[in-house]
Amino acid sequence: MVRGEADINQCPPGGHATAAKLASLLGQPVKPVDEKYGDPLAPPLVAYIHEELCIGCARCLPPCPVDAIVGAARFTHTVIAEDCTGCRLCIAPCPVDCIEMRAVDPPQQQSEAAAIASRDLARQRFLAHTQRHLAERAERQRKLQARRPGPRP
Repeated sequence: MVRGEADINQCPPGGHATAAKLASLLGQPVKPVDEKYGDPLAPPLVAYIHEELCIGCARCLPPCPVDAIVGAARFTHTVIAEDCTGCRLCIAPCPVDCIEMRAVDPPQQQSEAAAIASRDLARQRFLAHTQRHLAERAERQRKLQARRPGPRP
């Protein structure tokens, strides 16, 4: 977004208020959330995994930006609803379509301090998720390099 390579209006969970704040921060014109990404006026949604259908493939874990999905390979997964931001990034990788978005009661009106704390926690979870995946990728690359044969004499 900072480089102008992505629109600021693609986050239905954040709604029009988030799009307006992003526009202000980036000095761009305010645009309402693009409806093709979802209805920003719809009730909040969280992911729900039908555990009886889940095959434990773990493909939903890496895309979740806040690590709201827990489980291990070959075991059933579940979503921590309180941590889910409703981004829908877990749905596409699921090979058995066992994830659906469910409406939740709108959150109680929070004080400004509580809202900031909630956003900060989501940001911390996102940063931890990103750092962990970068470290895993680097470790995988290191192992691949170690297995490659050296130059032949």
